[in-house]
Amino acid sequence: MKVILLKDVKGVGKKLEMKEVNSGYARNFLFPNQLAEPATTESITRRKRTLETYETDEAKLIKHLKELALELEGKKIVIEVKTDGKGSIFGSVNKDTILKSLRDAKLITTERPEIKLDHPIKGVGEYQLEVDLKKGIKTSLTVSVQPQP
Repeated sequence: MKVILLKDVKGVGKKLEMKEVNSGYARNFLFPNQLAEPATTESITRRKRTLETYETDEAKLIKHLKELALELEGKKIVIEVKTDGKGSIFGSVNKDTILKSLRDAKLITTERPEIKLDHPIKGVGEYQLEVDLKKGIKTSLTVSVQPQP
C-alpha cells in the first residue's frame, strides 16, 4: 500500500516521503497514530504543495542557523557565580544556565541548541564548548565562569 508519511517514522522514512508499506502496518499503526495517510490523487497533489513550502521553510531555517553559527563563533559568554574563598563555586553551571545566558544576551531566541557539556562546570575559568544548532550546523562558544563581585 502506498502512503504519504506525515511525520518521520523510524525505519520507514522521513516526513512527506511516499513509501510502499504493508497494508496491515498502515491500517493498524500508521493511520491510527496519524503518522501517514493513503496516497490518493488528492493527497499526492496536497503533498506537492506542502513539500514546496516545507523546502522553502527548511532553506530559511538552515540560512538562519548558519547566520547564528557565524554570530556565536568566537563569542564569549560571562557567567557570574557565587564562590568561596578558594575559587570553588556553589552549585554548578549546566546547559540550562548557559542557554539562559545566551537568551539574556539576545544571541538566541526560540532556538534550542544542543550544548556539548560532559559534566556541569564546577570551577572558575574559561571553557570552550561545542554547540550543535541542529541540521548539521555546529559552532563553538567560550564560556567564562567568574566569581560575583
